[in-house]
Amino acid sequence: TGGLDHDEALPGLETVYLQSPTGAVAQGDRHDLSVTVGEGAQAHDTTGNATKVHGMDRNYGRVDVDLSVAAEGYLEYLPEPTILHADARYRGETTLSVADGASAIVGEILVPGRLARGEAFEFERAYTRLQARGPDGLLFEDATDLHPAEGDPRRPGVMGDHDVLGTLYVVGDTASDPLHERVAEATTARAGATALPNDAGVMVRALGDRAAVSGALDAAWDEARQTLVGAPAPERRKD
Repeated sequence: TGGLDHDEALPGLETVYLQSPTGAVAQGDRHDLSVTVGEGAQAHDTTGNATKVHGMDRNYGRVDVDLSVAAEGYLEYLPEPTILHADARYRGETTLSVADGASAIVGEILVPGRLARGEAFEFERAYTRLQARGPDGLLFEDATDLHPAEGDPRRPGVMGDHDVLGTLYVVGDTASDPLHERVAEATTARAGATALPNDAGVMVRALGDRAAVSGALDAAWDEARQTLVGAPAPERRKD
């Protein structure tokens, strides 16, 4: 969609809903998305609904996201969850580039199947990676690689008895302790925050059911937003 100026807490921020005419990621698909935020500009990018990754009998589906934020710019890239259907093969690559004084909040939620149908961790493989770069080069890189056939992700030390995995990357001048305290109190999800390398910001990770994980990341988003731009997170308008 075009830019929507409906964020009452931050009037200068434009909201854009990203829409795909295909409705899902199928085998052999290659989706490319590029978002550029200009100098001093502010933007919130999201999707209208979850991204479904269909089952596949060959090849795989891939989504490449390129995010760039110019000096003193601010970007929120918070798509709805990615749902991995049975036999899905999925790769998601996100590259974030931030200039001096720029900041960004990037989120990801992985749902391991159509859980209401009892379908959980029946996908073949899911690999996602985010690489963040600043003016002087690589800031950090984080990857998730789930391959149920080679080991149940719900085993101890991985996801335990939880189904849904959520991650929020806050790149900018923020501290981990306030975010950790906020997400620990927000929901029943097992969640916490840690500082990113090179003083890049903070990463929040949450495990639980879908509602709990979404609640934890929303709480972290609200806390980080108040630190970075001095405004609380708005209510989502997707109904």
